[in-house]
Amino acid sequence: MLKTKIRSKNKHSKESAAIKDEIIVLLKKLRRLFMRAINPVFCVFFTIFLCCFSCKNEQKKVNNQPLPTPQEATSTTENLRHAKKFSVEKNGDITLIKVFSPWPNAKKDFTYALIPREKVASITLMKDAYDAIVLTPVERIVVTSTTHIPILEMLGVEETLVGFPQTEYVSSEKTRALIDAEKIKDIGLNEQINIELLIDLQPELVIGFSINNSNPTYKSIQKANIPVVYNGDWTEETPLGRAEWIHFFAPFFQKEAKATEVFNSIEKNYVEAEQLAQKTTKKPSVLSGSLFKDVWYMPAGESFQAQYLKDANAHYIWADSKGTGSLSLNIETVLDKAADADVWIGPGSYKTYVALENANGLYSKFKPFTDKKIYSAANTVGDTGGMLYYELAPIRPDIVLKDIIKAVHPEILPEYQPFFFKPLQ
Repeated sequence: MLKTKIRSKNKHSKESAAIKDEIIVLLKKLRRLFMRAINPVFCVFFTIFLCCFSCKNEQKKVNNQPLPTPQEATSTTENLRHAKKFSVEKNGDITLIKVFSPWPNAKKDFTYALIPREKVASITLMKDAYDAIVLTPVERIVVTSTTHIPILEMLGVEETLVGFPQTEYVSSEKTRALIDAEKIKDIGLNEQINIELLIDLQPELVIGFSINNSNPTYKSIQKANIPVVYNGDWTEETPLGRAEWIHFFAPFFQKEAKATEVFNSIEKNYVEAEQLAQKTTKKPSVLSGSLFKDVWYMPAGESFQAQYLKDANAHYIWADSKGTGSLSLNIETVLDKAADADVWIGPGSYKTYVALENANGLYSKFKPFTDKKIYSAANTVGDTGGMLYYELAPIRPDIVLKDIIKAVHPEILPEYQPFFFKPLQ
């Protein structure tokens, strides 16, 4: 009986093993058929997955790196011929603008990265490496100095301007029309900009003007995630150097070609006028400035105003003085040295000889007063009474130079009609 049970158990074990072997063989066949059916598709998807994963990781590595330095990547630098206080460099799709002196004795350089809108998805910069990152072309901007207005107009982007501090000081006819149409909002004082109003305007960029780094308004604007970029054109020491700052503005609007066209024309006009003036052998002596609270302020010998007189082939009486700012003198000193000057250019805001003499009788002691050879920019004003000279002259030094040449060498430009500096009335 026991033997029969053992045989029966062994018989069942052999049968079970045989069935198991058959199942294993069948599964292997099915597996081979299945793999033949899906393997090509699987390989394709697996390959794509690997590529995507690899590319994503590689992109992540690139995006977390700062912009390559000029030694690490191909770059081109804008050839600025006169301006010394900023630079423009192209690094692939990115434009780097560096401002070296937005105000006198600035302690640091400012670096701004400009990224085309269509490239923003593929470019990520380290925010802390730049003072501002700006998407271009800018479509909504706030500027803070009237000298910025003509540049926007020359680039054809004045309609991007949405806000300006104290709009009553804007003289340009074209921009005044936009102000009157309420397309440009008054945002308060430059030192106390209305932050809430500015934020409501949703500017993509604020071009700041400051005499130092202590303006808390700009810091508040930056905290609102609005880029602030400092403009330092007024620190340049030559007329053409100031005008060349149109190349600072142009990249924000992708208008580099237009800026080159405009500046080349201005430079050509300036150089031709200078060369014409240098041909004359006469060199009339020139006095400049006027009194303000008993102090006579006039351009120092190394200032951009003195450069105008040099290029006009005039003898500026204080040409040998040092400095790029203003000299502060008393009227007796000026009278002693310049009473016999041939021409007086820029007597402050005075428009007439009567007003000048009423301000101080000693003004009448100067030879240019007697000879009626005093020329003032105060008679060229905008609709709101602002002097166009302060707004437009920095970007049009060619006009200023021709005005001065007309004053000191009238025979050179007999048909020319001065725009800024006209004879005192």
